[in-house]
Amino acid sequence: MNSLSHSHRGSCTLVGAGPGDPDLLTLKAVKAIHAATVLFVDDLVNDAILSYARPGARIVHVGKRGGCKSTPQAFIEKLMITAVREGEAVVRLKGGDPFIFGRGGEEVEHLREAGIECTVVNGITAGLAAATSLGVPLTHRDHAQGVVFVTGHAKTGAGAGDDPTDWRALAAMAYHARLTLVIYMGVAGAAHIQRQLLEGLPGETPVAVVQHASLPQQRHIVTTLSDLHTGIADAGLASPSVIVVGNVLQGIAAATVALPERDKFGT
Repeated sequence: MNSLSHSHRGSCTLVGAGPGDPDLLTLKAVKAIHAATVLFVDDLVNDAILSYARPGARIVHVGKRGGCKSTPQAFIEKLMITAVREGEAVVRLKGGDPFIFGRGGEEVEHLREAGIECTVVNGITAGLAAATSLGVPLTHRDHAQGVVFVTGHAKTGAGAGDDPTDWRALAAMAYHARLTLVIYMGVAGAAHIQRQLLEGLPGETPVAVVQHASLPQQRHIVTTLSDLHTGIADAGLASPSVIVVGNVLQGIAAATVALPERDKFGT
């Protein structure tokens, strides 16, 4: 492992920018953003959050968005390491939480290999914000004894035989252990995910899909697992969206809009 010279005063902090609403930033995140001399910013970070950066701070947009052309991860890591070695106070600003589908773990590993230790500041993850925006919990003593966060992003054209996620096993576990499933980046593969989950969960299992959680343009549907793919298509929902599956959603269908009555849960 290569070590930095003691003369270097650079630093690196991975900061979770939360689901989008600037008011959901932690105080520690605000302090880290303001202390940075250079910020490497993901696509899903609300521009309003950058107002906390100090005057003169260099802001570098390194787009990372599922399903879209992105800056190569290796290139981002190289930029971070170079900036730290040049003595910069680096902040890597990520949507949600760096350690929940934010590739923060990969970045920490590569920084350590370069002899750089970094600090991580957690942010509110989109899955939690999505459920909270609907007024429901992710766990509930009567409905859900735990929660599973899982990515729905697989290789283009992946089918049941080469999907890295065993959705059938997850469905069976969710049913028998009474768990809530929170699926990130699952809209594009919703039809496949739905088919697999129906192998272990009843078709009437309630499901919510929340797009742009916590932001003014948030849209959502509440439907059933058997109508998940149709509901997404009818409402025109797209990324970034979170899919929540489980009985914690019981009782909120009456407040749902954006779908015809036949597609709402409970009708």
